[in-house]
Parts: sequence; structure tokens; C-alpha cells
Amino acid sequence: MFESIVLGAIQGVAEWLPVSSEGMIVLVKNNFFGGGPLADTIKTALFLHLGTFLAALIYFRRDVKNLILRFMRFNLNVEVKPQEVNRILRFIIVATLISAVLGWGLLEFLTNFENSIVPTTRFINVAIAVLLVFTGIAQLKKRKNGGHRSASELKDGDSILLGVAQGVAVLPGLSRSGLTVSALLLKNFQDTEALRLSFLLSLPIVLAGNILLNFNQAIFSLNNLVALLSSFIFGYITINLFLKLAERINFGWFSIIFAGLVFFSIFL
Repeated sequence: MFESIVLGAIQGVAEWLPVSSEGMIVLVKNNFFGGGPLADTIKTALFLHLGTFLAALIYFRRDVKNLILRFMRFNLNVEVKPQEVNRILRFIIVATLISAVLGWGLLEFLTNFENSIVPTTRFINVAIAVLLVFTGIAQLKKRKNGGHRSASELKDGDSILLGVAQGVAVLPGLSRSGLTVSALLLKNFQDTEALRLSFLLSLPIVLAGNILLNFNQAIFSLNNLVALLSSFIFGYITINLFLKLAERINFGWFSIIFAGLVFFSIFL
């Protein structure tokens, strides 16, 4: 049960950071809780995303409500901008389809790779550290003066770029939030808009991924439920804190420093 609480807490806190929560779960699982098949650990990490999915769903409940109403062709309140909601809805649909196809292909590749070559803990640690460095570099490229674009200015090119960024984040070590937020910032979106769009984009892919990959193998044991509850509680508590911190601190250096610690752990 202690393992469940720890892994859930890692997911809840790391999901909002530009550091891969999936990579951190793989890292902790391999070094402190006996490891296991890489593909199984990735699926465990995906399951824990349901906790932060619920946290984000509650936090952004007004946005989600408007998107669902628009998708079902209901009229929106006069306070809501229909054009903006339409663009966000199109953005999420296109980007999710792209990331689903790409992510599925990469996950299959990882499974086949593991079946042919069993990676050691040291190999996994090196791979995660390298990917964390790339995540940090991407985050450091954010514009210092901030952007000016808002959700009402979303284009199909933005959807394609974000779909690719979210899809490749299935690789342990690559941060979904870090890559998608960085991509939006590099496309000159406002910091607050980039964060909001990134977290809204995560909702359908996390839900769909768990239905497709974990539904048939879902075991609602006490440990799994504890891990899910831990992920939700820590995610809901920290989401507001990290959204505020992200407006003031460039977490790219955090990713690179953490990569250095991972490299250091290889020699322990």
C-alpha cells in the first residue's frame, strides 16, 4: 500500500510540472519497488493519470461544460464566446486524433523492443535522463516576454503540432505538459492560455488511453484504488499552486537538474 501512495503522489505532483510523471514513476518503480516489465509500468502510470484527470476535470469544469455543450450543439450562455469554444473544440479533436495514433504506435514499438531486448535498470535510467534533458531544453526556449495569442486564434497548424508533441510524450521521460506548453509558448500563446489549453488537451487522451489499454486488464484492488485516490488528492491540491508558479518560474532548469540526479543515481 505504501508503494501505491507514493506512486500516486508522484503522479499527482509531477503531472503539472514540465517533468515526465510517467518517467518519474518508471524511475521510482525500478529503483525502489522491484521494477518489472517496462510496458506494464507504463500502463500503471497511465492508470494513475486517471487521478489527475479527475483533478483537472473538476478544476476546469466550466471549460469542460462549455465544450461538451458545444459538441452536442447546445447554445451557450451569452457570457461565453462561441467562436473561442469552437476553436478549442476543433483543436482538441484534431490534436487528440493525431496523438492517439502516434502514441499507440510508439507504445507498440516499446513493447516489441522490450520483447527482443530486455533493458536493464541502468539503461532505463540513462534513457530517461536523456529525454529529460530534451524536455528541459524545450522548456527553456519559451519566450521571455510572453506571447499574445489567445484560444480564439487557434489554427489547424497548432492542432497538428500539439498532437505530435502529446503523442511522443508516451515515451518515459518526455513530459506531456512540458512539451505541449512549450510548443504553445513557442507559437506565441499567452502563458495562462498555454497552460489551460495543455491541461484541457490532456483530458480526452488520458480517458481514451485508459479505456483502450487498461479497461480489459483493470483490477480494482485496494492498492489500485489507494493509488488512484492518492493521485487525485495530490493532483487537486497542487494544480492551482503549480499553475501560479509556472507563470513566474521556468521549470526547464528543474528538468535538467533532475536529469543530472538521474545520471548520478546510475553510479550508486
